[in-house]
Amino acid sequence: MSQFGDQGGGIPFPPGATEDSPVFVISVAAQLSGLHAQTLRTYDRLGLVSPGRTAGGGRRYSARDIALLKEVQRLSQEEGVNLAGIKRIIELATEAERLRAEVEDLHRQLAAAHAAADHAAAAVHASYRRDLVPLRPQQTALVVWKPQPRQPRER
Repeated sequence: MSQFGDQGGGIPFPPGATEDSPVFVISVAAQLSGLHAQTLRTYDRLGLVSPGRTAGGGRRYSARDIALLKEVQRLSQEEGVNLAGIKRIIELATEAERLRAEVEDLHRQLAAAHAAADHAAAAVHASYRRDLVPLRPQQTALVVWKPQPRQPRER
């Protein structure tokens, strides 16, 4: 699930396909998204939705692309956002998702580093010699010497 809601949206996937698999031709994607095929071509040209391509250059849309098309339409029609604004929203949402994944990865790395440090500390503690017995330190006194100020010598 990404920032644009339920990616499957009730769209049936072919066997072995995922929400990122580019499987739908433009006419099916247009029907599933409720948009005209020419609108999909325009969105592709503007970089709002970038479908996969076949070897011959034909567009193939994934379920994620279709959910994004619906979000573009919603932002445009219901929120009144222009296409440049929608493109920026998509870029920022994509960057936020990438950063979230990076933070999760850093959290995993930090947890692994903490575990390794704990393991190393346990190994050091286990290596301590148990045959040595600490003794109580003997009583000591601290003496502070304060010199008397010097008297000037008489001549």
